Amino acid sequence: MFKKLAASAVVAVMLATGASAAGKAGGHVENVDFSFDGPFGSYDQNQLQRGLQIYTEICAACHGLKFVPLRTLSDEGGPGLPEDQVRAYAQFYEVFDAELDDFRPANPSDHFPESNLENAPDLSLMAKARAGFHGPYGLGINQLMNGIGGPEYITALLTGYTGEEKEEAGAILYENTVFPGGWIAMAPPLYGDDVEFADGHATDLQHLSEDVSAFLMWTAEPKLAARKQAGFVGVVFLTILSVLLYLTNKRIWAPVKARYKK
Repeated sequence: MFKKLAASAVVAVMLATGASAAGKAGGHVENVDFSFDGPFGSYDQNQLQRGLQIYTEICAACHGLKFVPLRTLSDEGGPGLPEDQVRAYAQFYEVFDAELDDFRPANPSDHFPESNLENAPDLSLMAKARAGFHGPYGLGINQLMNGIGGPEYITALLTGYTGEEKEEAGAILYENTVFPGGWIAMAPPLYGDDVEFADGHATDLQHLSEDVSAFLMWTAEPKLAARKQAGFVGVVFLTILSVLLYLTNKRIWAPVKARYKK
C-alpha cells in the first residue's frame, strides 16, 4: 500500500514539473481584459462581428470551424447577424452534398467547412484547447476571474512573431516567443491594418488579434453567457435554500433546547 502511494506521489510530482516546464517553454501569456471574463462577463457583439470578418477574410483560407453551424451566427449572445445576412454569408462557402454527390452552396443549417490544409488545425475548439494560464500553482483562481486563458494565448501567439525565419527539413519556420519550442510552421497571419471595419474600429495588430481571439472563444463556448447565468441562479437558489433550512432547523429544535435549559 505504501509503495503504491509513494509511486502515485512521484508521478504527481513529475506531471506537475512537466506542466510547469511546458508553460515556461511556451512563453509568458499576458491577461487581456475581454468582456466575457469573470462570472458575469458576456460577449461583445461588435467584437464578435469584427472577429468573424477577420476569420472570413484571413483565417478561413487555411483553417476551418467544422463544429460551428452557420445558423448560430444569428443566435442571441453571438455575432447577432440578421437571418438574411446569415443566408447570404453561407453562400460564400461550398459543402459536399452526399445526395447530389457534388458540391453545393452552403445553407445556414450547414456547418463551417473544415480546414483546407491537412496541417492547419481546426479552430472550433482552439480557445478551449489552448489554455494560457491556470492560476497560481494550478489552483484555478485565475480561471474564476479570467477564464482558462485560451483567448489570451491566441492573442499572444498572433502578436508573438519576431520576424526571424529559418529553414528546417525543407520547411520554413517562424520564430514566435509564445509557441512551445519558439518556432512555428505558420507564417504570421496578421500584420496590422489587414482588414477595414465598417465601424472604424482600430486595426492595429493587437486589436485585430483580440477581436479574432474573442470570436474563436465564442465558437468554442457559444452558450457561455447562458451557462454563467444558470450558474448564478443556481448559487442564489442554494443560498436561499441554505437560509431556509437553517431557520427551519432552529424552529424545530427550539422547544427541545428550551426544555433542556430548564
